[in-house]
Amino acid sequence: MFVQIFSTGGTLDKLYFDALSEYQIGEPIAGELLQQARVGFDYNIESLTRKDSLELDDHDRQLIHDKVSACPHEHILITHGTDTMTVTGAGLADISGKVIVLTGAMQPARFRDSDALFNLGLAVGALNCMPHGVYVAMSGRIFPVDQVRKNRLAGRFEER
Repeated sequence: MFVQIFSTGGTLDKLYFDALSEYQIGEPIAGELLQQARVGFDYNIESLTRKDSLELDDHDRQLIHDKVSACPHEHILITHGTDTMTVTGAGLADISGKVIVLTGAMQPARFRDSDALFNLGLAVGALNCMPHGVYVAMSGRIFPVDQVRKNRLAGRFEER
């Protein structure tokens, strides 16, 4: 299996600099996490944007769509901010012949209590077992993109 990873930024890649929570989006960390996990597949990572998902606009979503659509690989993993990941995912629903999985983190990957590594592993598992379609891999579950929502109060994703 070969996995094309598209990074868009979001909490997963955030770097914090001070106690006032000033941050910026850093380099994609997915490669470092996959190296640490000693995965047994090949992958490529391409950074498309470095934005919080609330800052993504129609132009950014079109870029993501175009890159995924043009990608020759069947297995696509998109690291994305959690706030609008379902919006981006819904915009990819017209792409056929691919397993597309969006994942992210509620806490930055560089934080000790982050869910990033767990979610990334779940997303890779989804790429291995799900049929063609668009999915969100978060909170220990794999959801079809049109059947999930973020529950901000509970801090997790759940069925709609």
